[in-house]
Amino acid sequence: MTFIIRREHFSAAHRLFIPEFSDEENFEVFGKCSNPNWHGHNYILFITIKGEPDPKTGLVIHLRHVSKLIDEKILKKIDHKNLNLEVDFLQGKVPTSENVAIGIWNELAGDISRFGGTLHCVRLEQSENNIIEYYGE
Repeated sequence: MTFIIRREHFSAAHRLFIPEFSDEENFEVFGKCSNPNWHGHNYILFITIKGEPDPKTGLVIHLRHVSKLIDEKILKKIDHKNLNLEVDFLQGKVPTSENVAIGIWNELAGDISRFGGTLHCVRLEQSENNIIEYYGE
């Protein structure tokens, strides 16, 4: 089994909060990330795809296809956006890094398999200290 990784980055704003909670309750749960005036991150995204290299081409999947897919399905929707308000695949969810990673997985998994690979992992680095990895269900 061979694993290939595509690295991308994006910037986005969000607020972690549950609408039914008061600002005080949200602060108890989410701390300063519940700031009513939003805050943002410069995320680093790693998409790992697994598969066996094609005997003829030597490729698991052409990275040109992966890059184009990530750009169309993820970056155009999420880069320099407000995750709470503008990202269709996050509507109705608290935009934690966990939910963002799961949403990205759901957006990409089926399409990647069309090109011959299998989505293995979505790794999202919110900061140098906070990193999420999602491997599907």
